[in-house]
Amino acid sequence: MIEKNNKDPLHGLTLEAILTSLEEHYGWDGLSQKINIRCFTNEPSIKSSLKFLRKTPWARKKVEALYLATQNSIWK
Repeated sequence: MIEKNNKDPLHGLTLEAILTSLEEHYGWDGLSQKINIRCFTNEPSIKSSLKFLRKTPWARKKVEALYLATQNSIWK
């Protein structure tokens, strides 16, 4: 079997893993300052945030972009 070389840096990561990592790094207050969306500002939780982000592509893209930026700054 031939394995494809996937260039997507998010390949294999779940949205839950991304969100959990960001919450551990920034906390809910820090996340709400970086990305001003209600699921981070009003009674935030992983469960409610996942529900919102799965339904809202523009917000998910912002979260994924923040995750990649955070990972890039950590690796440097």
